[in-house]
Amino acid sequence: MSEEDLADLETDVLAGFVLARASAGLADSTIRNDTGHLELIRDWFGRPLWEMQPGDADAYFGRVLRVPGRRPAPGGRPR
Repeated sequence: MSEEDLADLETDVLAGFVLARASAGLADSTIRNDTGHLELIRDWFGRPLWEMQPGDADAYFGRVLRVPGRRPAPGGRPR
């Protein structure tokens, strides 16, 4: 799969997520917050979110977000 195909797939998946949340009657602000958090995690992880493993989620939620006032650095995922 090319980089462009991957980007297109991620866009389609995110659009489906937004449509599903909107169809469920969630407020636009809630959807915006949800997608914003997903984008932060994606930027930190540096790869598609479907490649995340439990240890990656633990690192993000258990360590990265625990630092007060710190936004996750892109590509900050431990290798």
